[in-house]
Amino acid sequence: MPDMTQALAVIEQQLKELDGIAKETNDTLNAVAGRERVMKWKLRTADVLTKQVNQQEGQGFSKTSPGPSFTNDLVDEFNDEVDFYRTQLTAVRARVQKLGPG
Repeated sequence: MPDMTQALAVIEQQLKELDGIAKETNDTLNAVAGRERVMKWKLRTADVLTKQVNQQEGQGFSKTSPGPSFTNDLVDEFNDEVDFYRTQLTAVRARVQKLGPG
């Protein structure tokens, strides 16, 4: 059984990283670079979830992806994507919290 306190700390760190990517992208308005950073972040996050929580959570996260967006505004689409992944990771955090301390 993984250490749930450590798992929660890792999840919080990944949420902070995602927020940092979002802030930088919204400051620079370079949505293309931001999306590339989010994709790299997603791979790292899936890996740490696999190691710190369990394989099921890691694989599940790696398979998630937002649906199509039709705004024709790259920054809006980027922010929708960030919100999607934040929601997914928050759901993982809630599931881990239900498991209790490890």
